Amino acid sequence: MKIVDLIKKNKPFLSLEFFPPKNRDSWPKFFEVVEKLKVLNPLFASVTYGAGGGTQDNSLEIVKRMKQDAGIEPIAHLTCVGASPENISEFVNALQQAGVDNILALRGDAPQDDENFDFNTQTFKHGSDLVTYVQKTHPDMGIAVAGYPEAHLESPSIKEDFKWMKYKIDEGGEFIITQLFFDNRIYFDFCERMKAMGVNVPIVPGVLPIMSLKSAKFILSLCGAAIPGKFLSALEKAHSEGGDEAVYKLGINFATKQAQELLDGGAPGVHLYTLNRAKACLEIGHALRFK
Repeated sequence: MKIVDLIKKNKPFLSLEFFPPKNRDSWPKFFEVVEKLKVLNPLFASVTYGAGGGTQDNSLEIVKRMKQDAGIEPIAHLTCVGASPENISEFVNALQQAGVDNILALRGDAPQDDENFDFNTQTFKHGSDLVTYVQKTHPDMGIAVAGYPEAHLESPSIKEDFKWMKYKIDEGGEFIITQLFFDNRIYFDFCERMKAMGVNVPIVPGVLPIMSLKSAKFILSLCGAAIPGKFLSALEKAHSEGGDEAVYKLGINFATKQAQELLDGGAPGVHLYTLNRAKACLEIGHALRFK
């Protein structure tokens, strides 16, 4: 079933994101986390594709088990960087054979070991090219796209980024999952601007629970999301006075309030970036009464 149809019938909702463990020895622990989070009744769960497609086979097996064994509707991240049309079709066909009906279409990052990599030489130069291709070749596959309320790091301007956002929807994107952010005004402004541009699909906000100061700074360095100075100062103060435990408590409280404000403001649901950890998401989900 297409997730966009589930979204329209189930508001508000909670959804989750996981990433495939690189080591299969970690799979039992990973699926323990998935089982623990089932109590939150997630509407769906996204599974990342892995850097450079290195965990493609793992992603396929995990989404299959997530649906068949855990009973959670999965959406598989699909990156097109370095891929051929045949690669894409093969993976989408495998997903459909496994009963997985949805993908999150992404361009992906350049290979870290190729300094001369040029996106302009690729068959799929943009995430929108992947959307166009899958919509044409697999019209029954549900397609979500990524949204960047603060613009993609590589975009020359927010105006240009939003133009490409609309194009991905015009080409077949059915709903949007946003990059993480910490100021809800950014999300609501993004929604208003999308609406003004004629984009009327569900926009699901992504929320990251901060669990430690070190991990927060690392993740922010990767995605470029702005963190309010007041919140960052509070995190640093909490760390200096109470260590990671104090930061964790503050981070969970912030994420819970952020999620509640988003739902109260009209967001269709909240997409939690789990980092493959159950405790924080359970605390947030229970506080939001998803149980």
